[in-house]
Amino acid sequence: MFGLPTMLRIPEVVGVRLVGNLAPEAQATDLALVVTQRLRELDVTGKFVEFFGPGVSSLTAGDRAVVANMAPEYGATTGFFAVDDQTLRYLRDTGRSPEAVARVEAYCRAAGLWFDPQAKPTYTTSIEIDLGAIGMQVAGPTRPQDLHDFGDVPRVLDGLAFIPEQGSALPRHPVAIAAITSCTNTSDPRLIVTAGLLARNARCHGLTPPAWVKTSLAPGSPAAASYLKRAGLLEDLAAVGFDIVGYGCTTCIGNPGPLTREIAEAQVAGQCRAVAMLSGNRNFPGRVHPDLDLGFIMSPALVVAFGLVGDAEHDLKRQPLGRGSDGNDVYLRDLWPSREEVDAALAKAVDAGDFGADFRRASRNAAWEALEAPQAACFPWDDASTALRRPPFASVSEGSQLGHYTAYPLLVLGDDVTTDHLSPASAIPPDSLVADFLVERGEPRNDLNVFASRRGNWEVMVRAAFHNKSLSNRLAPDAPVAHTRHLPSGEVTPIVEAAERYRQAGESVVVVAGERYGMGSSRDWAAKGQRLLGVRAVLAVSFERIHRSNLIGMGILPLALPEGMSAQALAIGVGDRLEIAAEVERLEPRAEIPVTVWRASGDADRFLATAQVETQAEIALLEAGGVIPSILRQTLNQMA
Repeated sequence: MFGLPTMLRIPEVVGVRLVGNLAPEAQATDLALVVTQRLRELDVTGKFVEFFGPGVSSLTAGDRAVVANMAPEYGATTGFFAVDDQTLRYLRDTGRSPEAVARVEAYCRAAGLWFDPQAKPTYTTSIEIDLGAIGMQVAGPTRPQDLHDFGDVPRVLDGLAFIPEQGSALPRHPVAIAAITSCTNTSDPRLIVTAGLLARNARCHGLTPPAWVKTSLAPGSPAAASYLKRAGLLEDLAAVGFDIVGYGCTTCIGNPGPLTREIAEAQVAGQCRAVAMLSGNRNFPGRVHPDLDLGFIMSPALVVAFGLVGDAEHDLKRQPLGRGSDGNDVYLRDLWPSREEVDAALAKAVDAGDFGADFRRASRNAAWEALEAPQAACFPWDDASTALRRPPFASVSEGSQLGHYTAYPLLVLGDDVTTDHLSPASAIPPDSLVADFLVERGEPRNDLNVFASRRGNWEVMVRAAFHNKSLSNRLAPDAPVAHTRHLPSGEVTPIVEAAERYRQAGESVVVVAGERYGMGSSRDWAAKGQRLLGVRAVLAVSFERIHRSNLIGMGILPLALPEGMSAQALAIGVGDRLEIAAEVERLEPRAEIPVTVWRASGDADRFLATAQVETQAEIALLEAGGVIPSILRQTLNQMA
């Protein structure tokens, strides 16, 4: 919109050769989880991934979208499948005109983009995956790359060695949430229809989930409701608890609502350690619900199965799900639909006309159309608003944070710090500092909505930064949520207050972290919150691609620690400071930046960090103080 280019360093390209065909019981979700695990082992951060080989032709466009959507989870910039007849079939099935489909085919053939299953392109490196060797998989309990056979969930949970307090009839690891979510990696009609057929079979056997399980179905589009209704599966899903609760992000983004009272009370009493089962793509601690640190990703059908059992330590592979209405044991194999049954249901369910019609129907939203909006040339900011405030970084006065400076670490963190740790989207806890801030401004404590609804208010979001129970800050490991140690005084204080004390004293601050800093959603507030706290640089072992870019967009310099060095090994303590020589004259793509850790004792540890900057355009953004100051200056200069 503002005439600025998007520039990327020419990436390395990793090839994934697919051979064979998926087994009848395996689904696209299972393939996506296997791909995620294999590519995380390979480390494809910042690289392109292309899928090739004869096995690609056996996958529908829906299957491919499931795998490609997991690219942030396996760390790649993109997961690419070339265009072929399956792609054209998808376009026809979703209501595109014959002329549009013909144009796509003609263009892709002429441009050399048409898929050839026998082609053997040259890649930076490549791996092979046999589709026929893939079984029913789950990933968890805290990361999407931690792959397990679905029958191994009891063993994984038993390894946690949780010992519950006595006094509850709940299992040790009850299923608190069983959610079929809107995430693309499980929104393919085949996956949803398979779950519906399993629900139908469970209904026929008289199976229902225990009362403590919170079940939900949130498709990504109203078209899903249309094809489920046409297939006669909506009632079956509802009968086993999976009613449609909405369309779009719900549980998978941290908005499931409260846990059932039985689970909530037992967790507080230490009588259980509950688990979320969801068909999303991220299961980081606290993401699904702030009180749940365990979660497994799986296909929608397996979500229904685990929901029916209600016990995450139940072996679905070998044990019955329960007793049917006839008194006989019912096993998962008794409920699992055959491929032919799924094909027949899909043929009945999907109508190409649904997609356009449902989109138009959803777009005609009377409540949205009735919203009042200002008509002035400039937006009339309301300083009393708790929803929308002009943030400090939306100003031409915000300058570069580069330079040669000495800084205190605001936090020292470990590996796998996610954007959910950095900027949560779940419900605002009524007993939090964020809640106190809103209540002081007239908001009701018991109706504060979710963090995501307050993203327009920078004063809320700066207090929400690093607001996550599972985040461990090595400067104050036993401190309450969103607290840190103010190093000059040694006092433990809320992070926002510590940052303000540093600001008033004219001191700079940085963040020190481990591997894969910024995993998860491409949440820009994860970087904005750090800028509002005054963070000038983040020193980490490695960065996730999207968050690295977002940090630069906010004028924060990402620095990679030398190979072999960790945040823990730096052993930052009270009184320690970091001197960073990051003058703009020194900065270039992948430049070495001198860093000195000045110990409270007077000793010094020196090393060279690597600037995680890829292009001259990114250097220009850092020099301007970020994207927004850069756009404002350029726009105002053009208007002058």
